[in-house]
Amino acid sequence: MSSLCILGVIVNDKLTAADHITMLLSSCSRMLHAMRGLRARGTPTTSLHDIFHATVAADRARLDSMRLGYCSDDQPAVADLFSTADDELFHRVKSNSNHVLQLYLPGTTDIPYHLRTRCHRMTLINKPKHFNDTDFVIRLLYKHSY
Repeated sequence: MSSLCILGVIVNDKLTAADHITMLLSSCSRMLHAMRGLRARGTPTTSLHDIFHATVAADRARLDSMRLGYCSDDQPAVADLFSTADDELFHRVKSNSNHVLQLYLPGTTDIPYHLRTRCHRMTLINKPKHFNDTDFVIRLLYKHSY
């Protein structure tokens, strides 16, 4: 036997997680293919968002439960890792005018007052009535606002 699945993590005979990473990439690829297929067959956008959110929420819960007793206390929580990754991506999108997500950002605005520093100078767009933190741009635009 060249690999073993321990608590949902595939470890190979060299004690690396290379097989696990390969499996995760394959799983993500299959999910994206399935989502594209659903979209091509006319599945409503709200349903696609619900499917994606349910899948990602389940994965986050699984990641958090795996940390219990297996990670040192000085390691950041999974939610903090995702938040940091979101911040880094948002910064890259803001600072690169050729980024593919740049067209989804609102225009900048001149603010005549300086009450506190802001992480961006973009116009805050209206939040949807049923805002649930799934829209990356809206979530990051409002992240540090009070």
